[in-house]
Amino acid sequence: MTDLSSSKLSRTLREAKLVAKGLASTSHPILAHVIPMRRCNLACGYCNEYDKTSDPVPFEEMKRRLDKLASFGTTTITISGGEPMLHPQIFDIITHIRSHGMIAGLISNGYYMTRENIEKLNQAGLEYLQISIDNVKPDKVSQKSLKVIDRYLVNLSKYAKFHININSVIGGGIQNPEDAVTVSERAVELGFGSTLGIIHDHSGQLKPLSGREEVVYQKLRRFGKKKFGWLNQFQDNLAHGRPHNWRCRAGARYLYICEDGLVHYCSQQRGYPGIPLAEYTREHIEHEFRSEKPCAKFCTIACVQQVAMLDNWRAPQEPFDIPEVFPKHAPTGDIVEDPVRAES
Repeated sequence: MTDLSSSKLSRTLREAKLVAKGLASTSHPILAHVIPMRRCNLACGYCNEYDKTSDPVPFEEMKRRLDKLASFGTTTITISGGEPMLHPQIFDIITHIRSHGMIAGLISNGYYMTRENIEKLNQAGLEYLQISIDNVKPDKVSQKSLKVIDRYLVNLSKYAKFHININSVIGGGIQNPEDAVTVSERAVELGFGSTLGIIHDHSGQLKPLSGREEVVYQKLRRFGKKKFGWLNQFQDNLAHGRPHNWRCRAGARYLYICEDGLVHYCSQQRGYPGIPLAEYTREHIEHEFRSEKPCAKFCTIACVQQVAMLDNWRAPQEPFDIPEVFPKHAPTGDIVEDPVRAES
């Protein structure tokens, strides 16, 4: 068996264990997004998740945060940013995740995927990489473009032992929605997974697709059935501006840990609950598992939606006091402003 085949088999077995563990117990997080630094090498016009000045979180502090997540029985850690490849000890961070037996993922803009870095990621034990590509050619809104990143994608196709997913985006005023088709076709050509994200506003809420965007969405929905099919079925409602009925388990099964070490519902609801991870308890997890989230029906945050699928069939949730950070109304038509990138 080749190293690549062995890695794929190992990932498949670990995925099966993730599902089995998640179905057997609701007391542990399935996925935690951890931010080791907010700084990014790019300045995409739609993004609210980066700055140009932040220092990296010290490695010893990152270890403490990862240790705490491991103590909860967290199954998967995804490192995000900003651009996490800018962290000077990113490979050590991934190694530490794997030392706890947790699945290690990374979300990157792809600009640092040189052969040397790919081989270091292999050695560190990375299992999943996601790169979002916004367009075919760079424009003043985004430089996360296929034309710029393609040479790094070729490197990944040659040297990476981990799974690679390319996420294209649609909606929110992206200038050429047809670019999503080109990006997806190139991903499949290189042997990568391909997903599609519907762009959301500054609070993670829906901006319904236009007629032109709807045509592209339907084409990719058919094209990508094996890639993002049943996992992203929630998008069918959102694409038509309809609410999606589900039970968001953010704060319990999904945690977002910002660079300051605070626990938030997700990248677009930063501020609540806003409890330091060091002080987060199993009681907090239990409370958030049972708490209904008022932003859920029009949420486009795919990773939170996907995690919740293990629990949508059980444990009805209870309303709670709506904090100021949440939108008070479901968005309609073109009310939603300030689109930012889709997240998975």
